[in-house]
Amino acid sequence: MNTTFDILVIVLSSLLGIFLILSIIAISLVLKLLKSLRQVVAKGEQFVDSAEQIGEALRANAGAVGIVRQLLKFVNMMSNVKDKRN
Repeated sequence: MNTTFDILVIVLSSLLGIFLILSIIAISLVLKLLKSLRQVVAKGEQFVDSAEQIGEALRANAGAVGIVRQLLKFVNMMSNVKDKRN
């Protein structure tokens, strides 16, 4: 009976040691993965922020571009009218 108990203790201790080592390795890999994901998320946020700034700049300048375009059309139209008079 002592021999089977000793064998059982040795087997369970070995399995527990293996499980502990594998758990430590798995936790370290998960932590590395989380660090990588944080970096990807940070880069994604920077991209979204820059795209948002570009969109805001386009929106802000769209009105000015439209006004300038209308002004140029008016000037061209007036110059065409003056040319037709002469």
